[in-house]
Amino acid sequence: MDVRLRQKALISGVLFIGLGHILFLKQQVKGALYFLVGLITFYFVAIENTGSGFRLNFNGFIVQKIRGFITLGVFNPNLPVRERDHSIFMMVDGLLCVLIIVLFLIVYVISIRDILKIVRHYEVSGGELADNRSFLKHVLNRAFPSIGLSPVIILLLFFVVLPIIFSFCIAFTNYSYPNNIPPANKVDWVFFQNFRDLFGGAQAMWTSALWRVLTWTLIWAILSTACVYLTGMFMAISLSHRNIKIASFFRSIFILPYAVPAVLSMMVWANLLNGTFGPINAMLMQSGLISQNIPWLTDIGFARFSMVVVTTWCGFPYHMLMVTSIMTSISPDLYEAASIDGASKRQQTFKITIPLVLSQTVPLIIMAFTFNINNFGAAYFLFMGAGSTRGPSAADTVSTNANGIDIVVTWIYKLTMQNPQKFQYASVLAVLLFAVLTPFAIWNYTRTKSYKESGL
Repeated sequence: MDVRLRQKALISGVLFIGLGHILFLKQQVKGALYFLVGLITFYFVAIENTGSGFRLNFNGFIVQKIRGFITLGVFNPNLPVRERDHSIFMMVDGLLCVLIIVLFLIVYVISIRDILKIVRHYEVSGGELADNRSFLKHVLNRAFPSIGLSPVIILLLFFVVLPIIFSFCIAFTNYSYPNNIPPANKVDWVFFQNFRDLFGGAQAMWTSALWRVLTWTLIWAILSTACVYLTGMFMAISLSHRNIKIASFFRSIFILPYAVPAVLSMMVWANLLNGTFGPINAMLMQSGLISQNIPWLTDIGFARFSMVVVTTWCGFPYHMLMVTSIMTSISPDLYEAASIDGASKRQQTFKITIPLVLSQTVPLIIMAFTFNINNFGAAYFLFMGAGSTRGPSAADTVSTNANGIDIVVTWIYKLTMQNPQKFQYASVLAVLLFAVLTPFAIWNYTRTKSYKESGL
């Protein structure tokens, strides 16, 4: 074999994917697969279908879509609305083509690395090259898991990664109602203008609403997580006491709030806490505890308190069961040894039970915290469910559509589904949520036993 095998295979493989395998490495099957991928990509990049024929002008389908992604179309008011460029569709098409090019480049790099690997094996083995049969055997044995997972990876790219990138791109446009809604109007790139509007104070009203919503979202996530978890732990520890004779009965009763769908619970609580006709105010009035109705859902302070209480009611059974299951794994010998040393029940609880439970549930607490940041139902169905307009207003609610109890996720929903439809601001908030929650999710995952045992 030629001593310049490495150079020949690399040069041909760089010039066109798969050529090195076919011409010099005796890997015709593998090379043909690489070559087919390159040929299809080349066609959609370099060949233009003009209607009257095909032209090699490097203005193919992929190039056109990427150009449309860059320009987002041309506004032509002389055309009928249906015939005008749709900027959002062009953005999606362009992102798809960019993703396809990225996948091709990944395959291209893999082919080059494969050439180097084959040549290295050739040099070490003293002139031995694997033939097509060896390649097929390798595919069936070692590479089969990767090939089997590739469809799932491709689906994840197009149905998970692509929407995230699309949302990120919207944050850098002026996509909003009524002046920039395609196809009647064109969407333009504005780069960091939306971030300056929200964070830089370019529009003081929107900046004020943003910081109010962000502050309440953080406070809400901390309070709701702490209340749900601590209430569940308190119930679990209380029901584990030996003096409770029918603990299983109480556990069955306390699990009911978790068994009932949260949407129904929220709507029931919305009626119970109605400031004018709600049963809770009626009972408090009849008992003489209050002289006037309490605005549970219309005053900002009471509304936020109601959110935390109702979320605690709906969520504590899960944590109660979780803590109960962990407590059953604690060895009774620990409590027996503590009793011999003279520790009281209270000391055993605070020195043994709670520390051991906390050590096992910290990742779950982080998961509950991230869930509550995105707890759409607590802020929507309790105040705005079934078309209701209840909820405490703030000074800028009419302009920004963010009332006193909105968290980030409900504000995103309002910005996209209700007037004013500010899709670009909603996208900025979505990007912000993604940037904040992703580290929590990664940290929580790396704490799991399955991750540690995988050796990643």
